[in-house]
Amino acid sequence: MYRYDEFDAAFVAGRTAQFADQVKRRLTGELSEDQFRPLRLMNGLYLQLHAYMLRVAVPYGTLSSRQMRKLAHIARVYDRGYGHFTTRQNIQYNWPKLKDIPVILEELASVEMHAIQTSGNCIRNVTTDQFAGAAADEIIDPRPVAEILRQWSSLHPEFSYLPRKFKIAITGAPHDRAAIRFHDIGLQAAVNAAGEIGWEVWVGGGLGRTPMIAKLINSFVPNEHLLAYLESIMRVYNRYGRRDNKYKARIKILVHEEGLESIKGQVEAEFAEVRGGVLTLPSEEVDRISAYFAPPIFEPQALTQIDVAYESIVDPAYGRWLDNNINAHIQPGYVSVTISLKPVGGAPGDATDAQMEVVADLAEQFSFDELRVTHEQNLVLPHVALKDLRRVYDALVAAGLAEGNNNLITDMICCPGLDFCALANARSIPIAQEISKKFAEPERQKEIGELKIKISGCINACGHHHVGHIGILGVEKKGGELYQITLGGDATEQASVGKIIGPGFEAENVPGAIEKLVDFYISQRTSESETFIDAYRRVGEAPFKEALYGNA
Repeated sequence: MYRYDEFDAAFVAGRTAQFADQVKRRLTGELSEDQFRPLRLMNGLYLQLHAYMLRVAVPYGTLSSRQMRKLAHIARVYDRGYGHFTTRQNIQYNWPKLKDIPVILEELASVEMHAIQTSGNCIRNVTTDQFAGAAADEIIDPRPVAEILRQWSSLHPEFSYLPRKFKIAITGAPHDRAAIRFHDIGLQAAVNAAGEIGWEVWVGGGLGRTPMIAKLINSFVPNEHLLAYLESIMRVYNRYGRRDNKYKARIKILVHEEGLESIKGQVEAEFAEVRGGVLTLPSEEVDRISAYFAPPIFEPQALTQIDVAYESIVDPAYGRWLDNNINAHIQPGYVSVTISLKPVGGAPGDATDAQMEVVADLAEQFSFDELRVTHEQNLVLPHVALKDLRRVYDALVAAGLAEGNNNLITDMICCPGLDFCALANARSIPIAQEISKKFAEPERQKEIGELKIKISGCINACGHHHVGHIGILGVEKKGGELYQITLGGDATEQASVGKIIGPGFEAENVPGAIEKLVDFYISQRTSESETFIDAYRRVGEAPFKEALYGNA
C-alpha cells in the first residue's frame, strides 16, 4: 500500500492549513457563502439540504486498518455515528459541523488521507477493480498505475479548472469490474503481439443526463507512454471542451460532436510532441511505486478448496455467504471476501462507526492489514485464507455485516437522494429499502440469481441507474415524486445503457413493478443459469414492457 512521501505530506499539510483559515473567515463573516463555495468545493465540502457534507478521498479504493479506524473515529466524534461509502470508492459524512472541518482534515492527514479533488472541475479520485492485486483473472495489478495517475493529477496546474469534472477508472483484468466504459477515460490492461503489457484507452464515457459508452481511442499504449498519452487527451479536452454550457461540458459531448477520429488526430498530434519527454515513465520509478503494492507474504495453505454445498447443508446462511461473497484469488488457499453494506431494510453503502472498527480489526487480523471500498458500495477483505473464513463470517454476523447477497437483487447501488442531496428530485433510499424487504427471502434471491438494480434520485445518475440491469430514476412531476424504470443496462465489458420502457410509477408501486419484471424473467429464462440481463437481451424489450404494463 502506498505511503505518503515528503511531497504528499507537505501539500496535504499546506492545503489543510489554508482551508482552516478559509473556514475561520467564513465563520466570522469575512467570506460570504458565494465567496466560500469554490474554496470549500476544492476541499470536498458540499452544502446539502440539511447540513454540510464532507467527501473523503480513498485513492483507488484501498485502505489500511489504521485508516479505517480513523474514519470510524470521525464518524463517532464529528458526525452521527456512520459514514456513507460511494460509487467513487470514497466515503461521505453527511452531518459534520463547519467549525469541525479543519480538525477533521487534520485527523485525516495524520493517517495519510485528505478530501482534495473529491469535488470541483478537476480530475477526481481514480477508481479501480476492488479485487486488484488479488483476482485470479488479473493480467496486472492496476494500482501502481492508479497511484502514478493520482500523483500526476493532484494539483496539476493545467487541469485544476477543467470545463467540467473528470473521472478515470482502470482495471487490470479482462472482466471489467470497474465500469471503465462509463468514465471520461477508461483504462484496461492489454497484451500486444510481443507479449508486452500496456493499456487500452477508452474515452468519452459517462452517465448523467446524456449517458454514453466510451469509445476505444487507442488499443495499446505502453506503460512508459501512458502519462504522455493521457496528458494529450486532457489538453485537447481542456482546449475544446465547452465552458458555456455545463450540461455539454463533459468530454463525452466533445467526442460525440467532433467525432472520435477528429479527437484522435488531435490527441496523436499532442502525443507526438510530448512522447519521449519529461512525461515518459522511467522503469525505475514504476518499480519504486510498484514496490508499495508488492503482494503479501502468503503462507502455503493446507486447505485450498472449500465445499460450499456441504457448508450450505450444515449452515444455510454461511453457505449463502460463501456462495455469493467470496472471489477467486491468485494465491491457492486464499480468497477475497466482499462485506455487504446492503442489509435488508438498510441504506445501501452506510456503515456505522462500530462496524468500521470491526472491519478494521478483521483486515488487520485476517487480510494483511488491507481492505478495499468497491464502486458498488461494499467493502472487501482482499486476502483471506480459506481456513479463516468461518471466523471472519462469525465476526461479521455479530456486527450485522454478514448478508450473503453480493450481486443479488438486494445488493443495490443507491445514491443519497432527496433525503440528503440538494440536487435530487426524489428519494432513493426508501425505494431501495422497500425493494430489499420485498425480496428479503434468501431462497427467492437465490432463485432470481444475479441481478443488478441501481437507483438514482435525479438525472445526475450518482446511483448509476443507466447501467443497472434494472434502473430506477426518481423524477419530479407536478410537485410529487415519480420513478421511471430502465432495462438492459450493463457496466461490464459488454457495456450497454438501459432504456426507459414506459410511464413512471408512484413510490409505493415501485417494488410491485420490480416483482412483475422479475416474475416475467423467471418465466422466460431457458435455464436457472440464464441471468436477467442475458434473458432480456435474448427476449427483447417489448415482452418485458408488456409484462409490466399490459395489465395496468
